[in-house]
Amino acid sequence: MDWLKIAEARQEELVSELQQLIQIESILEEQHATEEMPFGPGPRAALDFMLAKGQQQGMKTKDVDHMAGHIEMGEGEALIGVLCHVDVVPAGDLSTWTYPPFAGQVADGKLFGRGAIDDKGPTMAAWLAMKMIQDEGIKLNKRVRMIIGSDEESGFRCVDRYFEKEEMPTIGFAPDADFPLINAEKGIAHLVFTSKEKPATDEQLISFKAGNRTNMVPDEAVATLTYAGANTSENFQTFLKENHVEGSFIEQGDTLIITVKGKSAHAMEPEKGRNAAVYLAKFLQEVVATDEAKTFVDFIVKLFDGDHYGSALQLNFEDDMSGPTTLNPGIVSFTENGAVIEVSMRYSVTYPFEEKMTNAQKLLQNQAFTVDVAGNSKPHYVSEDDELVQTLLNVYRKYSGDFRKPLSTGGGTYARVMKKGVAFGMLFPGEPDVAHQANEFVVVENLVKAAAIYAEAIVKLATK
Repeated sequence: MDWLKIAEARQEELVSELQQLIQIESILEEQHATEEMPFGPGPRAALDFMLAKGQQQGMKTKDVDHMAGHIEMGEGEALIGVLCHVDVVPAGDLSTWTYPPFAGQVADGKLFGRGAIDDKGPTMAAWLAMKMIQDEGIKLNKRVRMIIGSDEESGFRCVDRYFEKEEMPTIGFAPDADFPLINAEKGIAHLVFTSKEKPATDEQLISFKAGNRTNMVPDEAVATLTYAGANTSENFQTFLKENHVEGSFIEQGDTLIITVKGKSAHAMEPEKGRNAAVYLAKFLQEVVATDEAKTFVDFIVKLFDGDHYGSALQLNFEDDMSGPTTLNPGIVSFTENGAVIEVSMRYSVTYPFEEKMTNAQKLLQNQAFTVDVAGNSKPHYVSEDDELVQTLLNVYRKYSGDFRKPLSTGGGTYARVMKKGVAFGMLFPGEPDVAHQANEFVVVENLVKAAAIYAEAIVKLATK
């Protein structure tokens, strides 16, 4: 069966359906959450869109508490999972996008939009794969279930609820990362650094705000001050030039508003972004003089300026299996109630987590901040020798001619919630990873190729 030829004949259908899905702004909106829309209207609409597609195709579908759902094909006792998500991170600063983030515009062989590569594009490639298998009349002796989540970017509450009520797949994959295949996923911890003292009533720094999600590098940081020294505006312009970032300096009566624009990136690779919070804190070191403000900016710079690995608190660690541990200060705030820095830490498969965190807490005992673990998803690993890994690798190699070995990632995919699951595409080697960045895109030709790879992979797994 020439799955690539079949997928190429259905390219227009694939692109059209992906555009429709991208046009749904499926961003978490806690303020609009209800029992009917647990993560807000956008994620619910995207989940409904996929389940409606399944019904139109005549497959079995199920909605689990409007948080997740599935589309099922095939017959048999064993269950194979294809785990996808339809929620997306916010678009960020719209002025940094060349094409609208929720249009799905095609240009130069690429389809642009939030979710194009994470994870709406891969989801639609896997969905076309399922349709192709059914339309070609392939007999499967195992059930294949596309499990669709709508809260992957904010904590996996969707699949947690799903697997409280539904069957766990025997094996499966998540099309939400890189080819050839990812068999090692780092642990993901949500760390919260909190100041021990509240600012005085005459504090120079009124507020500092950066970031909305821990899993994104903040692309904007804004500080409001009551006063600053002479030449601060000129010094700020010099700072921007020297650090190759943009920003603004606004005087409003007795108040100053200083903004720094950085570059967003996924928290799993914070070195690919330019953290606006860190840059702004670095500038403010020479501006603020009051105790709590000075302590706050000094702490940010000490921990995160030029170091993504947590060395200042001895949190750094790496192994051959999954590489270095990284930290991303994704949400940073300073208010009259004190300072809070929320960090996404991606830690290695063999990381001694309890030992490292206990040591970090000891190092902070006489410091102005405490650290707490607000959440922790442990690392996930499937041996390269496992039959699942070898089957998927062989399919990928057939269509790509690429014989690279499996990879590790600092990203967290749904593969980690399965007893035996891996992340399988669809970012091809050599492609820039633009997930969570402005101008996120998917290459249309690669989208089609991924659909062919997924079709053959599903058939191989479901007919053994």
